[in-house]
Amino acid sequence: MPGNGTVTRSTLRQQIADALRDEVLAGRLRPGRAFTVKEIADQYGVSATPVREALVDLSAQGVLEADQHRGFRVPEYSVTDYRNMIEARSLVTDGMFEVLAAGHPAFRTPPDDPRTAAALATVRRRGEEAQRAANAGDLSILIGYDLRFWRELSVLFGNPYLGDFLHRLRVQSWVCVVQHLLRLPDLRGRLWAGHTELVDALARREAETARAIVAASNADSLALLEHLTNG
Repeated sequence: MPGNGTVTRSTLRQQIADALRDEVLAGRLRPGRAFTVKEIADQYGVSATPVREALVDLSAQGVLEADQHRGFRVPEYSVTDYRNMIEARSLVTDGMFEVLAAGHPAFRTPPDDPRTAAALATVRRRGEEAQRAANAGDLSILIGYDLRFWRELSVLFGNPYLGDFLHRLRVQSWVCVVQHLLRLPDLRGRLWAGHTELVDALARREAETARAIVAASNADSLALLEHLTNG
């Protein structure tokens, strides 16, 4: 049946994309690493079509970049790239916190409203997991929970375009820094662990506090990356 074939291909496409994204974010596929559609298809024992689609998807997300006539490769981002990513992320999050202060529909209900409290509690639980991973220095676990934390937080603002854009920026940011962070013998105490602090500030409707928390995190991560690349 044609429908089954479409579903299978779509599932393969997503599975391959997820697997390769995990490889990049875990640092096992290093910056500059190039590969062809055929190489990946042979590795996974599948046809070229879902592989090509998966690689195109990852290129759109900034996890990979197309290398004309050669296939695809893991991008080599610079400190300047990371600084620009942070600036772009800040424009998005500052806007989110600004509309929060102005009375965004998602936060117009009283802080103790059951729906608002339940939504924030879900995000906070994700933040707790991210925080535990950060404190333990478990980078791969932190990345997964951090991405889910920000995805679920942005959902509260009811704009899927905002969420997709912010998610893409955060994925690119992790791709940029992960290789440098893996050079540290011990990551405990070196990774941002302010997720629950941010949620609590938002729950109290303290937009300026939320902005300051994110700004401090961005400054610390940029300073760490500059230190690692210079030394």
